[in-house]
Amino acid sequence: MKKALLASLILPLLIPAIIASAQAAYDTPQGFEGLNIGAGLAIGLAAVGAGIAVGMAAAAGIGVLTEKREMFGTVLVFVAIGEGIVLYGILFAVLMLFAKV
Repeated sequence: MKKALLASLILPLLIPAIIASAQAAYDTPQGFEGLNIGAGLAIGLAAVGAGIAVGMAAAAGIGVLTEKREMFGTVLVFVAIGEGIVLYGILFAVLMLFAKV
């Protein structure tokens, strides 16, 4: 089980490197043609990571809230921290697409 989970976490990290090496022959003077793929992967993988983080935090938070109702604010903060991962993915995608190189 742990090997499958580890492989499912490492494989998405290798995909951008594989795509970059496959697309390296298609560089143009205007820029890298695979930039759109990279931006899409940045948002997509960040969204998957955030979904995992929010799912785990929310599940644990519901367990805490059944015993202590006054912990609602703390649980809400931890769930919101997981959502911040998507903002980083969007930031990197915007930088990749619109930054002047």
